[in-house]
Amino acid sequence: MIAVIDYGVGNLFSLCRSLEAIGQEPVVTGDPAVLRQADKLILPGVGAFQDAADKLRASGLDQVIKEEVAKGKPILGICLGMQLLFEESHEFGVWQGLGLIPGKVVTMEGVVPADYKIPHIGWNGLHFPQGVRHPLLGSVEEGECVYFVHSFYATDCDEAVIATTEYGAELTAAVAKGSVMGCQFHPEKSGPVGLGILKTFCEGTW
Repeated sequence: MIAVIDYGVGNLFSLCRSLEAIGQEPVVTGDPAVLRQADKLILPGVGAFQDAADKLRASGLDQVIKEEVAKGKPILGICLGMQLLFEESHEFGVWQGLGLIPGKVVTMEGVVPADYKIPHIGWNGLHFPQGVRHPLLGSVEEGECVYFVHSFYATDCDEAVIATTEYGAELTAAVAKGSVMGCQFHPEKSGPVGLGILKTFCEGTW
């Protein structure tokens, strides 16, 4: 069973439709008991880091996620969900994340050229560090495009980076550490390339 974590933040409809399109029957839930029964977890998210992190903690789901990951259960964070996997975010303050991947989330301002629009919205290509493809991206060819919507990005996380994208600067696009994986882009909005990534996550052994 694939459980999509419902904590009041995230575009659950399009994600679930994409999962159904690849033959999955996702369960959208904020019930700890159901999350513990699931084979794999997906943590979506849109909006502000602080609000999302507060909702996870208020519901107790942050501890459930940490406990399940400690048992080796695979989790995929998407967009803000990926950012929550890190130790902290510097989005209008400093906020604690789940701490599942070393690193922090910072603004793109001052990193991308001044004439580049923030948020970064649109299709950009994926590039593999040293040409090495992580199994999560096994269906993706170098340079294939996916859909991004973000103003902040993960940094100080080189060992976990499995894909980058170029937007006036090299930005973290996807990360992995053991069974913990994340995509800054939206695979559910990225056409066949994104569906391939979701399929690999759901069907893979991590």
